[in-house]
Amino acid sequence: MTIFLVLTFLFFAGSLIGWGIELLWRRFFSKNNPERKWLNPGFLTGPYLPLYGLSLCVLFSLSFIDVSFIKGEWLQKTVLFCLMALCITIVEFFAGLIFIKGMKIKLWDYSACWGNIKGIVCPQYSFYWIILSALYYFLVHPKILEWLYWFTNHLAFCLVVGFFYGVFTVDLCYTLKISAKIRAFAKEHQLEIRYENLKAEIQKRNEELREKRHFILQFHTERRNLAESLREIFERN
Repeated sequence: MTIFLVLTFLFFAGSLIGWGIELLWRRFFSKNNPERKWLNPGFLTGPYLPLYGLSLCVLFSLSFIDVSFIKGEWLQKTVLFCLMALCITIVEFFAGLIFIKGMKIKLWDYSACWGNIKGIVCPQYSFYWIILSALYYFLVHPKILEWLYWFTNHLAFCLVVGFFYGVFTVDLCYTLKISAKIRAFAKEHQLEIRYENLKAEIQKRNEELREKRHFILQFHTERRNLAESLREIFERN
């Protein structure tokens, strides 16, 4: 039961924190956002990224690996963090591949990065995972049991977490419905849709038509449905 609560809390926290990291990255550092606009990152509509939540659960599991057979504490930690980054990179690769093969959607694109594999993973972002793994190990992991104790003794926060999973489930169903339409369009036109580019194009088109710009519901348009928006963007490009 304790492990279940830990993983539940970590997925919740990781999804929210990951969304915040990606939001700031896209706003201030991403080369794919030269206009420096606030973009809602990720596959889902709400402020959470499940890949980060899952990755945090992976880091928790790997933190118990015994690397004492390696001589030198720093070398032990380096090997552990590289192993963590490798496992998350594998998770990232298969997650990206599932969306490409199954839904014709490319959630992120590392094609411009050196050493990338299918534009899904690359050494640069795996290095970032090493850094995040180290931050988790030193700053988060030692506090988990303390946070879990606090979590289980505060009913209000338990309700917040429960509310998160309820909203998350509804959001997932809503987004999968939208993705089914995108997949049908992509399959019809033999395309591979780059998800972030599509959201940016729809927002750009809304601004041109002087429609309200939606940060959360980025696929929403006031005058057209999604199929019409996809057709306009396809003909335009």
